[in-house]
Amino acid sequence: MCKRIPPGKSTLELKTFFATTILACIIMTKIVNCDEIEKRPHIIFILADDMGFNDVGFHGSAQIPTPNIDALAYSGLILNNYYVTPICTPSRSALMTGKYPIHTGMQHRVLYAAEPRGLPLTEKILPQYLKELGYTNHCVGKWHLGHYKSEYTPLHRGFDSHIGYWTGHHDYFDHTAVEQQWGFDIRRGMDVAYDLHGQYTTDIITSESVRIIRSHNASHPLFLYIAHAAVHSGNPYNPLPAPDSTTSKLTHINDFARRKYAAMLTHLDYSVGAVVHELAQNNMLKDSIIVFSTDNGGPAEGFNLNAASNWPLRGVKNTLWEGGVRGAALLFSPMLTKKNRVSKQKLHIVDWLPTLYYAAGGNVEQLNVTLDGKNLWPALSEDTKSDRTEVLHNIDDIFGSASLTVGEWKIHKGTNYNGAWDSWYGPAGIRSATAYNVNGVIQSPAGQVLNRINLLPSAVHMRKIRSDATVDCTKNQTSESICRPLEKPCLFNVDEDPCEQNNLAEQNPQILNDLLERLQYYNQTAIPPGNLPLDPNADPRFFDNTWTNFGDFNKKMMYS
Repeated sequence: MCKRIPPGKSTLELKTFFATTILACIIMTKIVNCDEIEKRPHIIFILADDMGFNDVGFHGSAQIPTPNIDALAYSGLILNNYYVTPICTPSRSALMTGKYPIHTGMQHRVLYAAEPRGLPLTEKILPQYLKELGYTNHCVGKWHLGHYKSEYTPLHRGFDSHIGYWTGHHDYFDHTAVEQQWGFDIRRGMDVAYDLHGQYTTDIITSESVRIIRSHNASHPLFLYIAHAAVHSGNPYNPLPAPDSTTSKLTHINDFARRKYAAMLTHLDYSVGAVVHELAQNNMLKDSIIVFSTDNGGPAEGFNLNAASNWPLRGVKNTLWEGGVRGAALLFSPMLTKKNRVSKQKLHIVDWLPTLYYAAGGNVEQLNVTLDGKNLWPALSEDTKSDRTEVLHNIDDIFGSASLTVGEWKIHKGTNYNGAWDSWYGPAGIRSATAYNVNGVIQSPAGQVLNRINLLPSAVHMRKIRSDATVDCTKNQTSESICRPLEKPCLFNVDEDPCEQNNLAEQNPQILNDLLERLQYYNQTAIPPGNLPLDPNADPRFFDNTWTNFGDFNKKMMYS
């Protein structure tokens, strides 16, 4: 490994240092670019789809066992003050660009399969930055950032391979996506993967992720983006697809929709365990950074035909309440200085690009682009104060909704669905600490691997961490004024009241006005949403009943 420039050296000493360092680089690698030969960590980013804050064991519910995910969380950091955007495409664009969706035109709704647009090609994205640092990049699973033309798809945006699907959802067995039209949607690179028909999507993603890790040269840095379908709803005829063999093991959950959802999440948890195990088998885990994150809050109690839970947080997916934007997430790495704890640092999904780029050895100051994201690796690793003091949750002038957190204060201006999803939704799950199966965490594939390398804390410590990561709002209930954001803006102290029960706008008019002015500042920087009308030429019937790069065909297609 090449040496860093030592501080406080004389001119002669520096000349000697440079000479010996360059010679060492030449001898070791026959190149003189030291950054290229430094050991870079493997980065595995696992993105769950539509998982609720209350759907993992480490946040206090013992209803759905997630032992592998929990083992990673206790061995690293539980990100308890972590925010995403309220819905799929905006979050994915924020992750990949390091920019708020209002700055890329991705702030309104999701990208539909027949829309002639994608994440703007002017945006350089995370795998492209990492490739410049020498990474091999693989994408497995959901894309949802555009397939209108081939240039919008993963292989043209920095990834060396992709197995998965391009639209926002599909059936987990037949791999068709229903969005007004019906079309097959699963790919191996640019080719339609007909051979995967009938195989369960989560298991396909797991198998491909394990294959990539197993065949990877561990001396070369890997970026593996694992974007699960789970636990997003499938098509309306089978909204919660899960293998019967798994569902039948979860009979302690009486509500059948919730039981099916739990089975979907169980396969996602299996996947995490398999990935961690394979990293260890290939001698890569000790040099890895693993992020596990949801893309947005969970669709609860039938929203999108789903059965997630954000309890006790308020709201659901595609709302700006904490239940829509406060994400369940963890960060694991042996590189972290202070592990086995609950992180209270404020963090937003836009921060991953500069944070991971820095952790990979890149110079964030030389990115030559204006980012909304901040490099939070030092703060997370050392448990120091975060540079992020505010989070723009979104501004959607079409819906007429906006939300911003500054310090402990959060403002709501307007809301979505005319207020129909502005309440609190369960289920709460089993909240008893004794009901939680900590031994299951220890015995899980991930738990066993982490225990062998002395990163998994004791059972007592895990229970303490879990207690610290559990949000309890019962003590915050007061008779303060009710929030009616369609009538006037609301203000909450989310540090003291994370469940947004007590509207403090009338008691704090100056703080409310300051946040309104800050929202106005952000709105002045926004570009218009890029949403476009659906293109009839996208109809899968024109392309052998598959969703494809319809914009690459300049001849108007006619169905017969």
